[in-house]
Amino acid sequence: MIDCELLQDRWRSTALARWADLLPTQVEAGLSKRRYGDLPRWQAALASLPQIDHVHISRDTDTVSLTSAKPINQTHSAQLEESLQAMHPWRKGPFRFFDTPIDTEWRSDWKWQRLLPHISSLQGKRVLDVGCGNGYHCWRMRGAGASDVIGIDPTPLFVVQFQAVQHYAQDPNICVLPLGIEKMPTKLHAFDSVFSMGVLYHRRSPIDHLQELRDCLISGGELILETLVVEGTETDCLVPGGRYARMGNVWFLPSSAMLLLWLRKLGWKNPRLVDENLTSLEEQRSTEWMRFHSLANFLDPEDRSKTVEGYPAPRRAIFIAEAP
Repeated sequence: MIDCELLQDRWRSTALARWADLLPTQVEAGLSKRRYGDLPRWQAALASLPQIDHVHISRDTDTVSLTSAKPINQTHSAQLEESLQAMHPWRKGPFRFFDTPIDTEWRSDWKWQRLLPHISSLQGKRVLDVGCGNGYHCWRMRGAGASDVIGIDPTPLFVVQFQAVQHYAQDPNICVLPLGIEKMPTKLHAFDSVFSMGVLYHRRSPIDHLQELRDCLISGGELILETLVVEGTETDCLVPGGRYARMGNVWFLPSSAMLLLWLRKLGWKNPRLVDENLTSLEEQRSTEWMRFHSLANFLDPEDRSKTVEGYPAPRRAIFIAEAP
């Protein structure tokens, strides 16, 4: 499913050389069938995708789309939808596989539209997307001109979903690997831009995560950080006593002011807040491609400004800074 030898050959003459030797072991562990019992089913769905020739991928549009120069017959269309539905739930997107649109839980294109005006050009850059999910934003980074995009996410289903797109796109300059940032070589200093979106609040030590991100970047490289925040001053931070918006792995929700303070304290250059907004029911919702509970079920039905636990409703912010 992941051609480690191809990646190793491409990486060994670059700043990623130290990582290349670790890659086969990491991929094997991240795609362990003994650890992930559903993985064979997802891989079978991937293998059942119909053969379609003369494929073009659109990576610079809101919907990452696959099209073919030839019409798709009904048999292939039905098989395609069945295979993709077997990879449910689809969280990030939207995607379109020929005549099959995938309306994902998140309108991830909205986040991309919010951050794109504020980041440095990705043209010709090597980019890392930490916690990339199924790689929707990785495709958008390639569409924005990045020469190489590496996404990392420890969830095997998301890797399989990425491979469903890659099955047709066949782009050697983009990959999604089944691991978290803690598995990467320390102080790699190999990337021009590093994205961490929707990860920081899942880390038990957000300060350590910010340092790990810094160690991935070259000097002067750009961090694009998106995370949950709360309103307040430099001294305000929410630590949920239990679940937050029904998520059990949320540790720290700082105010934007406090997060800027963290970045300055760690030596990041020119940290700045470029966007902050409440997540809407239109941006995150259940669909036929993500049939589980979503944001509407996580908010107090009597007061949408609060979660079901009584905490402030999800507010997301985007920060940018440069590595020293």
